[in-house]
Amino acid sequence: MTDAAPAPARPAQPRNPLHGLTLEAIVTALAGHYGWEQLSELVPIRCFAIDPSVSSSLKFLRKTPWAREKVESLYLFMLREQRREQQQQQQQQQNPNTP
Repeated sequence: MTDAAPAPARPAQPRNPLHGLTLEAIVTALAGHYGWEQLSELVPIRCFAIDPSVSSSLKFLRKTPWAREKVESLYLFMLREQRREQQQQQQQQQNPNTP
């Protein structure tokens, strides 16, 4: 009988918006929000410009750390923009007379 030590617990990342997201979910959200054409302009890599697909993008991004960082940064930017738009809409609903 062996007394194996339990695996160390992963640190919680409650404020990290990327925590728990798969790269597939990020690419799918970006492609849905921007479309492949605009996405290829924002992150100029071939897998977004020539015959784009989620699977080809995942293959490339998993092997290319600098491209993955750009995609993750764009995803975070998209989340900030969406949050800003929601806040503006809420303010307009609360104050309909304000332009």
